[in-house]
Amino acid sequence: MNIRISFLVALLCISTSLMAQEKYTISIDLKTVVDDKVKVICKVPKVEVEEIEFRMPKIVPGTYSIYDFGRFFTDFKAVDTEGNELETQRLTDNRILIKGSKALASVSYWIDDTFDSYKSNFVFEPAGTNIEEGKNFVINTFGFAGYLQGMKDIAYELHIDYPMGMYGASALDKVSKSDSSDVFLAANYFDLADGPIMYSSPDTTTFEIGGAEILIAVYSPNKVLDPVFVKEQVEPTLKAQHEYLGQLPVNKYAFIIYLFDTSPLSGKLGALEHSYSSFYCLPEIDPFRLAQVIRDVAAHEFFHILTPLNVHSEEIGDFDFINPKMSKHLWLYEGMTEYAAGLAQVKYGEMSLAEYLNVLEGKIAQSTSRFDDQLPFTELSLHCLGETKDEYGNVYQKGALIGMALDIRLRELSEGKYGVQDMMRDLAKKYGKTQSFKDEELFDVITEMTYPEIREFFSTYVEGTTSIPYEEVLEKVGVAFERARTEKELSLGHLSFSVNQSDNRLIIQSIDQMNIFGKEMGYEVGDIIYKFDGVEIDIENYEEEFLAFTDRHQVGDKIQAIVLRSDEKGKLKKVKLKAEAIEIDRKIESSVMLSDNPSEAQLKLRKAWINK
Repeated sequence: MNIRISFLVALLCISTSLMAQEKYTISIDLKTVVDDKVKVICKVPKVEVEEIEFRMPKIVPGTYSIYDFGRFFTDFKAVDTEGNELETQRLTDNRILIKGSKALASVSYWIDDTFDSYKSNFVFEPAGTNIEEGKNFVINTFGFAGYLQGMKDIAYELHIDYPMGMYGASALDKVSKSDSSDVFLAANYFDLADGPIMYSSPDTTTFEIGGAEILIAVYSPNKVLDPVFVKEQVEPTLKAQHEYLGQLPVNKYAFIIYLFDTSPLSGKLGALEHSYSSFYCLPEIDPFRLAQVIRDVAAHEFFHILTPLNVHSEEIGDFDFINPKMSKHLWLYEGMTEYAAGLAQVKYGEMSLAEYLNVLEGKIAQSTSRFDDQLPFTELSLHCLGETKDEYGNVYQKGALIGMALDIRLRELSEGKYGVQDMMRDLAKKYGKTQSFKDEELFDVITEMTYPEIREFFSTYVEGTTSIPYEEVLEKVGVAFERARTEKELSLGHLSFSVNQSDNRLIIQSIDQMNIFGKEMGYEVGDIIYKFDGVEIDIENYEEEFLAFTDRHQVGDKIQAIVLRSDEKGKLKKVKLKAEAIEIDRKIESSVMLSDNPSEAQLKLRKAWINK
């Protein structure tokens, strides 16, 4: 009996020893900063091959840009179980070959941060790292930690030593903490990379939405932004999103906000989404000026808890950090997320109908004027790291409009009973966090879940080159759309005016944008408009007279004006100007507005669509 017990104990010890090896144990020392760098030591799992690569990401999910995070680590060393250094060879910025790796015990290196690095190809700050000794540490974990080739599905234990008085804000599982040390766990490298951490003096607040604990952590160098103010901005929106989703697929979420009191090197501001958190880099300005930005960006980033967390393709589910394969479904990941962020707000009372129509109007204008509206969206997605990189911004414009058009089509086919809100819930139920869909099958899966006509929608407007017929789509819900157009109109010259405070007359302040009619008239900077078209002009009547000009005249009419102009001695003299009236092209922007006389069917479908 005793022999058997001893044998079981021995087996248990062996098993425990093996289990201990089957994880990465990473230590990051934030207490010791040398030349703006910190040291990382990583004990590695047992390696079964003679040579293996240690890798840092070339790209990470959500950025759709190549950043080569391996550029920022130096002094790489690999040692065996006896402490002897192993031979290594740097293959690329992100890959180091380790020889004799069967004996490998750990690797170490020093990390430089990206926020103040002048290396070419600036890293978008929400995806970057920051080392400000004694003040702030931004740990996007993929910028500090790597993995061994073929071994990124193994668990990670992350130990961080930090200066006393700081707090580590993150949605990662924190299993141990003291006043100067934290331990985080992650199931694999993807989950580790999905969890940013920020260390700074504690400036946080928490609250609950739908059973999920929400953390807001702020680093504001001059204490301009208060996390409680952020809570007041985002809480109503999160409540609307909770109503939209029915239930939240997360039990915790972190908004981590870093404010710049200088200009970021990338020249950009924004956020990066993660499954259980989002990281923001914004300017340190008046909080009330930041309020709408925070609401809009947070609404978008928070909705990523649905996709790609619970709805994603194999390209995302098994992300290749070195040679990434892009999915063709950016319309889903970014477009549908952007659409849902606005839809939830208007549908559940956090945005007025007029405000929402303005949002759609702006997206249509941006999509059709700044981007290639005939580029198939699947092609944009597949090649966004290369040939279609300049079109990427359209995922937030046309991507959201694809969501709108799909939603209205689904509501039409179901007589208002089913929309993308339901479709995304059904996809989340079908797949969830652990199951990926095949990129080539998604359109057919959605069609099978909904209606045969939806396959034609995807073929025409997402895979095809056909522009979305916004007039036709919006007319179904009693909304009128007028496309941008150019009209001829009589012009006053396109001048910039200021007001003379002494007599309330108009002074020409700038002629930089003056058109051909203004040049023919001979206007000059500093001219005071005394008479135009026979009528004395001042601040009281100029709008009425200038508007009446187009009704009184036609092309070819003689137009006269009298201006007061300074001579060489500075005295004002009356100068008569004249020219023939001419027509100038005027661009009229596209518009989205409610139809004048919507039918009962249109109103019913609109109600189903946006609850208005």
